[in-house]
Order: sequence, then C-alpha cells, then structure tokens
Amino acid sequence: MAYTGEIRLAVDIGGTFTDAALEVSEHQYTAKTLTTHDSPESGIITVFQQALEAASLSPQDVSLIIYGTTLATNLLIERKGAPMALLTTEGFRDSIEIRNESRYDQYDLSIDLPKPLVSRALRFPVSERMNTHGNIMLPLDEKGIESLVPTLMSEEVQSIAVGYLHSYANGVHEQRTREILLANLPNVEITLSSEVSKRNNMEINVLQNKEEMGRRAAAQGAGFIRKAIAEKGE
Repeated sequence: MAYTGEIRLAVDIGGTFTDAALEVSEHQYTAKTLTTHDSPESGIITVFQQALEAASLSPQDVSLIIYGTTLATNLLIERKGAPMALLTTEGFRDSIEIRNESRYDQYDLSIDLPKPLVSRALRFPVSERMNTHGNIMLPLDEKGIESLVPTLMSEEVQSIAVGYLHSYANGVHEQRTREILLANLPNVEITLSSEVSKRNNMEINVLQNKEEMGRRAAAQGAGFIRKAIAEKGE
C-alpha cells in the first residue's frame, strides 16, 4: 500500500511495558511487549518490527521517531538514579532538607517526609555570594571548587547540580563553576539553577535535582533508540 505524507513512529518505555504507535496518514498501528530492563533496545526493536510489519513498511519509510518514557518518574520514586552531587552557596547546604514552613499535612506533627534526592554527604558548600540584584558580594572560590574534584571522582558522581543563592539575577558564578568542573570531569553532566528556573534557592535546588535525574533518564532512552536502530543496520 502506498502512503503519502509524514509517517511517525512513537515509542514509550515504561516500567512494565514498551509500546509503539505508528501513524500513517489516517491509519494507526500499535504494538506492545514487556520492557526488557537489562537491554531496553531489545524491547524497542520488537515493537518497531511489529508496528512496521502490520503496516507493511520498512524502517526507511519512517519520517519521525518520537520517544516518551516513565523511566524518569520511576527513578525518582525508587531512588535508583546515578550518584548525583549538589554544589550550593555556603550556609545553604541543608536548605533542601530544612524545607520551608509549608506542610504537606499541617495537622500531622510526626509526618515522615521523604529524604532529599541528594544525600548530605554529596551536598557541598561553596564560598560565593550574590545579592538579589545580581551584584557580587563575595567572589567565587575557584580553588575550593577544584578541591572538590577528587571527592566527586572517588564518589563516582555522574551528574552535578549547581544551585547558588540569587543566581537567577546573575549566573556568572554558576557558569564559571561549570567551566572548572568540566575541565576536570569532562564526562559529568552539569545542571545550573540559573538555566532551569527563576525561583528561590531551596525550591530551585529541589527542582534542579529532579531535572538532572530526569535528563539523564531521557538521554539514556535516546541512546537506547539509537542503539536499536544501529543494530538493525538502518
């Protein structure tokens, strides 16, 4: 059957199932298989083949591949992400654990709150300070950042969130921190709070930790798809 227009193939890797949906003109074809956790690309190949065979198409006919996943959510819930560190302004190391005055349940005085995504041992204070207008009050301690490199390496940290106070007004300290870290740890992924959101220090640190974990999961998923395509020789 001859088709015209864009042919789109979407894949979703979930904790239990891997699904594919193929859209060809007004026709839609779907496929499902169990997620192969040890080798996610195997599940991708299976549903790709099933959907394409149902439509009598080959991989070369596909115009666009769309990827979605719940793996990032699963990593957050199960706390199975790769080792991650947080660099923050000196004096604010424990902000994400202290939280704020808002309570999930204001009448439960003994509520057991979830632990921060980054343990205290991997939260590092850095000497620097910006004011709310983005003016430098205390220069960045570049030597102090360099001194953290051996610890980050020994802890096998794979991603780092950098969240300095008032960086939303001026992100120069965070940018310089990234430069120093990448010069010593070129394979580590780094997220800057000034590039994530314009919010207060504690809240942005929490958001930033989630963003960093989610980004790694998404990048891994994209890698699975590239590997699946490569293995098929397409």
